[in-house]
Amino acid sequence: MAGRRGWQKSGRTRHTARKGEEGAMDNMMMIGLSQQQVLRRAMDITANNIANVSTAGFKAEQLLVEADPYTRARAEDGPARLNYVAEWGMGRDFSQGTLEQTGRPLDVAITGEGFFTIDTPQGERFTRDGRFSMDAAGTLTSANGAPVLGEDGAPITIDPDAGPVTILANGEVSQNGLAAGRIAVTRFENQGVLSKIGDNLYTAPDDAPRELALEPVIRQGFVESSNVRPIMEITSMMEVSRAYSSVTRMLQQADELSRKAIERLGRPG
Repeated sequence: MAGRRGWQKSGRTRHTARKGEEGAMDNMMMIGLSQQQVLRRAMDITANNIANVSTAGFKAEQLLVEADPYTRARAEDGPARLNYVAEWGMGRDFSQGTLEQTGRPLDVAITGEGFFTIDTPQGERFTRDGRFSMDAAGTLTSANGAPVLGEDGAPITIDPDAGPVTILANGEVSQNGLAAGRIAVTRFENQGVLSKIGDNLYTAPDDAPRELALEPVIRQGFVESSNVRPIMEITSMMEVSRAYSSVTRMLQQADELSRKAIERLGRPG
């Protein structure tokens, strides 16, 4: 289904302490700081979503968090079980974006699942951005100038002097009735294996299960818009900002309580 989400595991930030120091730490401060780290990361991701609201084929992302199971926080006069906040991974929404008509003959959009396959010096990469062009040699290229691969694994070459280009729904590229190749559309069994590497491109492990779509649905003269929903992202940004401010106030209050406690302890009896 086109609405599947991809969940990508990421490294945790662990909060560690040397033996004998954990009990001396102010756990309220440490828990608050761990939450601030996660909230800053969430704000960065939300801001990136908003910045790419007009990027063709961009997929909205969301930070996934969990209670850190590795480092247990303790409190002498509070709850017996406290946890730090940890980043668990990245959620990416691969649902279909709106198809926008451009009229450009080399613009194409995939309806449903799958990715265009791009040839780069680092190997095959994948994208939903179908804003293609033709270089001086007639090679069909992606928005970043990399060759677009056909089902045979070779770049698709077009004759600049052979007339208008037609791209059928199955990805077949032709000029004046002569086939020039068929655009490869790669589908992954688990889209969560895809990692973003910049330039609206994804990479996948070599052993990730995948297949070429036998009957892709490609629309010539269209591009897929970003699936970012600006109102939801702005609302999310406001919620993260409020949460960050709340944690900051908690840390300030905890610091003030600690300062007053030290002052009282330091007074002569």
